[in-house]
Amino acid sequence: MSAPDPPARSPAKELGRFLEIQNLGLNLPFAVAFLILAADGVPSWRVVLLVVVAFVAARNAGHSFNRWADREIDAKNPRTRGRLLASGRGSSTFALAFCAANAAVLLVAAYLLNPLAFVLAPIALALIFGYSYTKRVTSFTTAFLGLVEAITPAAVYIAVQGTLPPFVLLAVGGLLCWGTAFETVHSLGDLASDRELGLHSLPVRLGPSRSARLVPGLHAAALALLALFGLAVGLTPVYFLALALMAAIAGASDIALIRRPTETRLPFYRHALLGTIYMVGAGLAVFLPLGPVWILHGLA
Repeated sequence: MSAPDPPARSPAKELGRFLEIQNLGLNLPFAVAFLILAADGVPSWRVVLLVVVAFVAARNAGHSFNRWADREIDAKNPRTRGRLLASGRGSSTFALAFCAANAAVLLVAAYLLNPLAFVLAPIALALIFGYSYTKRVTSFTTAFLGLVEAITPAAVYIAVQGTLPPFVLLAVGGLLCWGTAFETVHSLGDLASDRELGLHSLPVRLGPSRSARLVPGLHAAALALLALFGLAVGLTPVYFLALALMAAIAGASDIALIRRPTETRLPFYRHALLGTIYMVGAGLAVFLPLGPVWILHGLA
């Protein structure tokens, strides 16, 4: 007896699932935080609108390209076989057309922001598209995905200021470590299917226990770099209190992950909470600058 067909969804719900709208909170808080920090407050509505359009377009382009590139792999993975393209409910032509349209929107938004944003936008697209193929060739696909997430602070500062101050590279490094930790946790959930399909990741290469033990070190490095970034910017203590709260929550999640490396659902969804805490801490440091300003001389 065959399994029943999945319940029908409206076109809007299908598109939402196709783009993983439910996971938007995993990376949007960091984008908002750096938007506030780069502007030292609220930037003009024109900049806000263009940054939001560019962010959404980049995310849509990346997701649609990934769904197209992985459609055959997704069809063999129990977790992903119900996706639009993997299940055969959606068209590959639609996915590529939607990807191209959003890539074009990103380029237009970058052009309207400033020349540097426009020049660097194709590089961002290359990274966004490239990660879909890394799992086929290298165990460092998780780090590459971390690099894609690490684009955020640099892209936002360029969008707002038209330049990339050197101290922003501290935040880039922080999100590289943070994103690599998150993607390692995510990959632990797909460990069995990745092994069966011959795909690469750090958990496949290192095993679940060693990969889980890697996550706390990545979180510690990320928070240290974000703290140095806060010093360079001259943020007030509330920012560092937010980092301390993030460290406590991430530490508790990491201990649980080390004990049960295959139970990744809670660490996965706590990522959104941690990003929100960072956003709130950065916002309070800018809009309610209470306490001493701490500056790391030579970087600011």
